[in-house]
Amino acid sequence: MTDPDAVAFDPAEPVPDPAAMRKHYRAEGLAEAGLAATPVAQFARWFKQAAAEAHLFEPNAMIVSTADAEGRPSSRTVLLKQFDEQGFVFFTNYGSHKGRDLAGNPYVCLLFPWHPMARQVIVTGVARRTGRDETAAYFRTRPHGSQLGAWASAQSSVIASRAELDASYAELAARYPEGEQVPVPPDWGGFRVAPQTVEFWQGRENRLHDRLRYVVEQDGGWRVERLSP
Repeated sequence: MTDPDAVAFDPAEPVPDPAAMRKHYRAEGLAEAGLAATPVAQFARWFKQAAAEAHLFEPNAMIVSTADAEGRPSSRTVLLKQFDEQGFVFFTNYGSHKGRDLAGNPYVCLLFPWHPMARQVIVTGVARRTGRDETAAYFRTRPHGSQLGAWASAQSSVIASRAELDASYAELAARYPEGEQVPVPPDWGGFRVAPQTVEFWQGRENRLHDRLRYVVEQDGGWRVERLSP
């Protein structure tokens, strides 16, 4: 049914021209000599700068791209919750779109879009589920409302209305009031992305950006290669 209040797009109405939107990036660059020994150590440096120095809003926000068994891609924004030399960890409903994709095709790409710093970090790798003990340990750190939300939402499933979701949450809030322990949902947990490549992208003047990519070697070490912008 057509919405009578909907306003159709008018191509004659002036709108900002995306082709004319240009920003001049920074002069200082990224050199091989200044890189950390591992990509995770280098990520930690940049992450600290993004959070503590640039004060970016949610610097742990990353775009997670997956593909299903037929190769059809999808992307969404997810929050990074842990990282170490073993990989990058996020949590989700295993029955969600991304969870189903990763069950059939574990290859994944993570993108940290730190636009105010003219920086990006792009991680490609393989996602594996975290253990239940690790999942439970993180779940216990979540706010009470977020714990209830993990139960209330069958993520990515079709629902009839917002009221249905709110009713589910209210029922759970009555069952598990503030201060009472909420059990970990059986279909909710973490994924750890073990990196195979990690690219550090630094915007430069005249679009001659610096792109340095760590590539994992067979012995577990890393080599660094420079990519043309």
